[in-house]
Amino acid sequence: MHPAPSIIAFTVLSGLGLGLLAYLGAGLASPTGWAAFFWFGLGYGLTLAGLAASSFHLGHPERALKAFSQWRTSWLSREAVLATATLLCLAPHAAGLVFWGRPQPALGLIAAFLALQTVLATAMIYAQLRTVPRWNHWNTPTVFLLAALTGGALLLRAVPLAQLLLAMLALAMVAHWVIGDQRFAAEGITSESATGLGARGAVRLLEPPHTGPNYLLREMAHVVGRRHALKLRVIALVCGAILPSLALWAAPEALVAWLLALVLHVLGVLAQRWLFFAEAEHVMGLYYGLHST
Repeated sequence: MHPAPSIIAFTVLSGLGLGLLAYLGAGLASPTGWAAFFWFGLGYGLTLAGLAASSFHLGHPERALKAFSQWRTSWLSREAVLATATLLCLAPHAAGLVFWGRPQPALGLIAAFLALQTVLATAMIYAQLRTVPRWNHWNTPTVFLLAALTGGALLLRAVPLAQLLLAMLALAMVAHWVIGDQRFAAEGITSESATGLGARGAVRLLEPPHTGPNYLLREMAHVVGRRHALKLRVIALVCGAILPSLALWAAPEALVAWLLALVLHVLGVLAQRWLFFAEAEHVMGLYYGLHST
């Protein structure tokens, strides 16, 4: 799949913001006054920035409101509804802490649940796609949720929790790559099964369906060299989990170590998310000879 910068920014920024808001709603941190204004403002800002970035990938951004209407059948629509519900539900809790120093714990817990459900809905947009075997398994939502929770814990400087989540995220990323590498073959999807000509023997491409670039090739086809992918996997794992964990372990109370861990983690998640899209092979590629079987 084409790794569009807008979608990468959307999933990373909204994940950070929703992870932070989930912790604030659940009461992991209960700042008041200007401190509450800063932390809730940061959570809202990251979430809204991510949602705004996603609109750049729409063919008709003016129709974005229609995304709310298909919540019964569309995970994208559910994501939009849940994100809005999260921000609205959390507002009284945030306002209570900012202006009166009085939290609304019941609304905060509901908002925290909705925030995590929003991240899950984002992940399910991809995990539900049987046409992209690399995404279509249980570990896709796990990686999205752990990335959001890890980022939120790092933002709040909850060091012990962040250390635990960094280790879990590292395992989830490795599992996602291992499982993903086997998914296309495990599904038994080949050129023969795609064309229905398997009974006649091996199928090979004579000519591509189109003589020039088109929407399908632009949006659903992207070829990544194995060496290039391996380097990016190492960068994602080392920057996203290992180095931040080492920085926090070496100096858990140091501001510089915390900032370094946070920056490295975000860079690692950006690399992981780029690979998430770039390595995903749509079954449509079989008709263009883009997948070796």
